[in-house]
Amino acid sequence: MKNITFLAILFLLITSTEFSQENLEIRQYHAFSGTLALGFDGGFTLPHTDYAHSKPDILGRASLEYFFPTTSNGIFGIKTFVDGGYIGGQQDEKIPESFRTSLLNIAAGISYTFSIQSTVFPYVFAGASYLHFDPKDNNGNRLPNNAAGVYKRHEFAYLGEIGVHFLVTDAISFNLAVGEEMSPHDNWDDVVGGGNNDATATITTGFSYSLFTRKDSDGDGVPDDIDRCPNTPKGVRVDEFGCPIDSDHDGIPDYLDKCPNTPAGVKVDSAGCPLDSDHDGVPDYLDKCSNTPPGVAVDADGCPLDSDHDGVPDYLDKCPNTAPGVAVDKDGCPLKKEKEVIREVVKQVQIQKVVLNGNTNFEFNKAVLLPNAYTLLAPVISTMKQDSTIRFKVAGYTDAIGSVEYNLDLSRRRAQAVVDYIVSQGIDGTRFEVTGMGKSDPIATNSTPEGRAMNRRVEISAIGK
Repeated sequence: MKNITFLAILFLLITSTEFSQENLEIRQYHAFSGTLALGFDGGFTLPHTDYAHSKPDILGRASLEYFFPTTSNGIFGIKTFVDGGYIGGQQDEKIPESFRTSLLNIAAGISYTFSIQSTVFPYVFAGASYLHFDPKDNNGNRLPNNAAGVYKRHEFAYLGEIGVHFLVTDAISFNLAVGEEMSPHDNWDDVVGGGNNDATATITTGFSYSLFTRKDSDGDGVPDDIDRCPNTPKGVRVDEFGCPIDSDHDGIPDYLDKCPNTPAGVKVDSAGCPLDSDHDGVPDYLDKCSNTPPGVAVDADGCPLDSDHDGVPDYLDKCPNTAPGVAVDKDGCPLKKEKEVIREVVKQVQIQKVVLNGNTNFEFNKAVLLPNAYTLLAPVISTMKQDSTIRFKVAGYTDAIGSVEYNLDLSRRRAQAVVDYIVSQGIDGTRFEVTGMGKSDPIATNSTPEGRAMNRRVEISAIGK
């Protein structure tokens, strides 16, 4: 019996330690914290003596126990009690054949109570008692050695107990316990030197009333007088101040936090999730492209997608799938090459013409270019070099003085002189259409010197490709 009791006590101590370690992060005040419990219990004894057969008997107890304040699951207490009862035994071979000894204890010791549920509190107790005992027979007569004063009828004994408090209300608990009391001597049965130190097991049940109980209205384990967060929802884990746990310290308690483990310092919304101001699915603290327009697809950095990697996001790219490395404009379209730009300019101005005046750009009555004509022909030469596909028509004209045949020949030779000069500058002669128009198609009257001067000319006109 002794060994079984001590093993049970050891087991409960180990179990309570492990349970407490598993729950260190939840610091709540113990239900018995700081209270003084007054208890009344009754039960029976089952002795172990030198008599072969034990006779169960009655036991009554009154106790007073103080529990130290704590926020852990386990709580220490100091317990003192007074109890009285009887033990007895039976053996036909002994004289007398049976005995009944009264026991009166004044005991004190240390208890350790821990919580496994909100209303279930196992405990262990160990202590010592000052015991008075009085062995007698069934007729109430003191047994021989007792009557002869062979031993003292008082001694110090050792106590151990395991039990459970079932909390009925905040102040009342129902108790159930199994204990062991051990004598350092062998006198309870009046058999001196019988070979076994006497002991008795006890089984008791009863009620305790706790004084100075602290009210906990929301049932979170933290008394109202220190609870900084009253009315916490049932079942929510709280800290030592009665406030819901906020593991990531974002200001939103865990039971409401839809985004746990938010990094420290990150701003969150009412659900505990990091803010996403542009609603692109990437929180602000990770978003490298804030203020993305609504509905635009983004990458992991919150930046608009750029599928062809040309630097222009897809939602602005008017030329998707641009080849890698191609320079693009603000619309994502490839930049036009210089020749393409010149070609477009030439296309726009190809209806313009260059006119060489016969009086100022040619020697008198000859097909010889004067140097001042070179300046007028420079743009034509430049254009033809920049665009190898453009062609020009060169047409010579005269006034109405002279024969038709002479004027046709002079106008043709002057037109050819222009072409010859341009060819000398590196232009292919096949790109020209040369014709002599003579005195046809005048642009002014031939009746005045001024009009005739205007009619003597060479026109160079772009005619396309």
